[in-house]
Amino acid sequence: IGITHPSLLAEIPGFLSDEECRLIIHLAQMKGLQRSQILPTEEYEEAMSAMQLSQMDLFQLLDQNHDGRLQLREVLAQTRLGNGRWMTPENIQEMYSAIKADPDGDGVLSLQEFSNMDLRDFHKYMRSHKAESNELVRNSHHTWLHQGEGAHHVMRAIRQRVLRLTRLSPEIVELSEPLQVVRYGEGGHYHAHVDSGPVYPETICSHTKLVANESVPFETSCRQVPPTWGYMTVLFYLNNVTGGGETVFPVADNRTYDEMSLIQDDVDLRDTRRHCDKGNLRVKPQQGTAVFWYNYLPDGQGWVGEVDDYSLHGGCLVTRGTKWIANNWINVDPSRARQALFQQEMARLAREGGADSQPEWALDRAYSDARVEL
Repeated sequence: IGITHPSLLAEIPGFLSDEECRLIIHLAQMKGLQRSQILPTEEYEEAMSAMQLSQMDLFQLLDQNHDGRLQLREVLAQTRLGNGRWMTPENIQEMYSAIKADPDGDGVLSLQEFSNMDLRDFHKYMRSHKAESNELVRNSHHTWLHQGEGAHHVMRAIRQRVLRLTRLSPEIVELSEPLQVVRYGEGGHYHAHVDSGPVYPETICSHTKLVANESVPFETSCRQVPPTWGYMTVLFYLNNVTGGGETVFPVADNRTYDEMSLIQDDVDLRDTRRHCDKGNLRVKPQQGTAVFWYNYLPDGQGWVGEVDDYSLHGGCLVTRGTKWIANNWINVDPSRARQALFQQEMARLAREGGADSQPEWALDRAYSDARVEL
């Protein structure tokens, strides 16, 4: 499949009709929405244990500029997990004070100060501070709507429209996630993130783990549209938002990208509650409009390339009213062999027939317990 990589973002007004938008919201309400979940502390601790990092290894991982000191922004860049709380510079300094990690109070940890820390105190602190809704990485509710064979005809029509938009093979599109519908109430937000996980040897995709005889420490949603891994996200705005709720791309159109430059002093460009107005590009929600963008770069050989850091995006604070959106992600495993095996297994299930063996129901089961929203 030939690869092209157009501009980061395309906006298509009227991709959905007002009636289709209202129907999607109605179907989501009938199914029932659940709070968008974040990785719990216990699983985070298990994941850290599985990595078998020493305290020195962890320091070196955090110390991105290799100056032997941990600045606040270096720590902030790695604190998306924990108990699902979004950490601010003030939060970090409060934690340092509580666990006595920063005796001189300068907000910077030397190697010696870090070595003197007991990481169990950190985990205990995180566990003891249950995050409020407005302190979460993501404050929203969501559900999944089936789009496969037998789904509501409008859901099928939208999937076919996405198929024509992306010009991908039907097999790839049909074997991807159901439509995710998300509701952000007043005060809802989603801090800036990318829509797919990094490719590591110890990572497997949620969808292909069903057929792969592999056991690995980490699992990711592998949200991407081929021909490259993480190639595209398609987002639909289902209503007009009274106040706020824009989709922000903090570093769109930057000439260069530096992760550490996202956090300067007390300004964290990833913070969509406080600093959306400082992002380079903001898309205002308009009912029926679709936007899509590319999350990964091609590798030059028709498969997975590097993550496109400029695809960093988030949902700005809803200041008034309610925001409804839907997402279509197309899933492809970075391993061609695993992806081929997955497609073969889904095709076999379809040939065998029976409600319990239809591939779309297998997919629904695979994503129904997804805990990490990337």
